[in-house]
Amino acid sequence: MSASVETLVSMLAYLAAMVVIGLYFAKLANSSSEHFFIGGRRLGPWVAAMSAEASDMSGWLLMGLPGVAYWCGLADAAWTAIGLAIGTYLNWLLVSKRLRRYSIAAGNAITIPEFISNRFKENKKVLMTIAALFILVFFAVYTGSCFVTCGKLFNQLFGIDYVLMMLVGAAIVLTYTFLGGFLAESTTDFVQGIVMIVSLVAVLAVGTAAAGGIGAVIDNARAIPGFLEFFGIANPVTNDAGVQRIAADGSAMFGAKSSYGLLTIISTMAWGLGYFGMPQVLLRFMGIRSTRELTKSRRIAVIWVLISLAAAVAIGIIGRAVYPGKLTTSSEAESIFIIIASSLMNPFAAGIMMSGILAATMSSSDSYLLIASSAFSRNIYQGLINKNATEKQIMTVSRITLLAVALVGILIALDSNSVIFKVVSFAWAGFGATFGPVILFSLFWKRINRAGAMAGMLGGGGMVFLWKLAIRPNGGIWGIYELLPAFIFACVMIIAVSLLTKKPSEEIEAEFDAVRAMAD
Repeated sequence: MSASVETLVSMLAYLAAMVVIGLYFAKLANSSSEHFFIGGRRLGPWVAAMSAEASDMSGWLLMGLPGVAYWCGLADAAWTAIGLAIGTYLNWLLVSKRLRRYSIAAGNAITIPEFISNRFKENKKVLMTIAALFILVFFAVYTGSCFVTCGKLFNQLFGIDYVLMMLVGAAIVLTYTFLGGFLAESTTDFVQGIVMIVSLVAVLAVGTAAAGGIGAVIDNARAIPGFLEFFGIANPVTNDAGVQRIAADGSAMFGAKSSYGLLTIISTMAWGLGYFGMPQVLLRFMGIRSTRELTKSRRIAVIWVLISLAAAVAIGIIGRAVYPGKLTTSSEAESIFIIIASSLMNPFAAGIMMSGILAATMSSSDSYLLIASSAFSRNIYQGLINKNATEKQIMTVSRITLLAVALVGILIALDSNSVIFKVVSFAWAGFGATFGPVILFSLFWKRINRAGAMAGMLGGGGMVFLWKLAIRPNGGIWGIYELLPAFIFACVMIIAVSLLTKKPSEEIEAEFDAVRAMAD
């Protein structure tokens, strides 16, 4: 059996296992929309923690983040990782318990748009509709980034057509999500979280050995201006097409380093703010079987995140030492994990490591598809179009929506030159700014009202587009990551509009007080 066939066999076995899990949960998932979308609130602490983090990280953890470290060094990747680690901890600490309780108190809400709408006792479901539409838009972009990862993986490993393999990956994710819903998705994400962390640590160890040890890696990185600094960043010398120039000895060429100032650090760490608005993470808080288990989940989640992020950044740094001039564009750099695993490991073991990328991709895309389908079927179809819809009708519409969102994701993913990190960063900012401030204020500020929540969502989501497309291209102080200004703008809008308009009703305030009074 050839090496490539061994690798392919181990990856296909993994994919088959994920489909089997979907079949196993199919009967329970189809018993009701609550089971399909939130698993009947029966997640255990390990599944809740691991599935939340696996679905959150996606393929960018094994490809995008190492790619950034490989391309321009430590600073950009490390400050992003630090922000994400802090955001993970604070989200589990501050949001998880209160959201679990409040989602039940607010009409037993089982989706994020439903919770926001019920929190303010809407008659006309405007908040619900706005939230659902934002979810559909940003999750279509997110799903596209996941399909890009699948296509790049198989194209890099086997030389198989990028578009063909991107379509195959999309079909597999659709299959087990279509069949098994939230429980299948959460259980597969738990398995995939284990595969991801094992893959990262194993590739890190193999790459370090191939580079000649930690000392050799550090020496190589220090030889590149700005590559191993927290307050400086390396500048690859590229031609007009963005391809890095290679010296006669095969080493990559770098120019003088650039500074990495405080504003840039704050902007990069702002990735952590995104956690407060991530529907795929917030749903795990809502779906756990008991708030008493959330402390254990938090510890599991934080440990997983710290190890995974550190390993991902280190793999990019190590990759520069082992393959200094092999990957010559920022898009190609995202394949460094694949290159190390496929070149330095036993073919069957390499296939398992590659399954880590599939795990990251699938664990995210299944979440995105499921949440998008619930946003439309429950929050738009049942909430606005057909308020008397039966469970069967809701489930049918949800599956049609799954297919539609997947199709949009496929269209986005047709460009094989897409840089995963950039695609993910935009969608991450969209969710963080649209939902993060609204969720935080809804849980912790009694005075927020429906008008303030609406202004916050529209202002935050709109500012992401405005800053990304019109302001950030100007560079300088305007070149910061769009999540930070959009998040701040959403908070200002919530406070200002809430204080300038009528305060919440006594019923809403009483419900808020009741949730706040519940013992931890």
